[in-house]
Amino acid sequence: MDDALKADLGRRLRRIEGQVAGVHRMVEEERYCVEVLLQLASVQSALGRVGTMTFEAHMQTCVRDALLAGDPDRAQQKVDEAIEVLQRYSGLLCQAMR
Repeated sequence: MDDALKADLGRRLRRIEGQVAGVHRMVEEERYCVEVLLQLASVQSALGRVGTMTFEAHMQTCVRDALLAGDPDRAQQKVDEAIEVLQRYSGLLCQAMR
């Protein structure tokens, strides 16, 4: 992961931390449920974007490097790993939508 992406993800995650703290305050203050739900949707969307960016970086670095290295076993391992994480990640997203 390059430094620019790491810095961008760090900024996004700090913003998400602030959003989560804000949602916690909203719950403590017994704010209107719809307002809380809208803020939660915003947090989930922001987390989804961070996940997508991280997955893209993984594909562009780790998986690409394994494919270009000329080691078919290592390349297959990285492809299998990427498929598994995508399945698990998309499953989490689907569960969050329920």
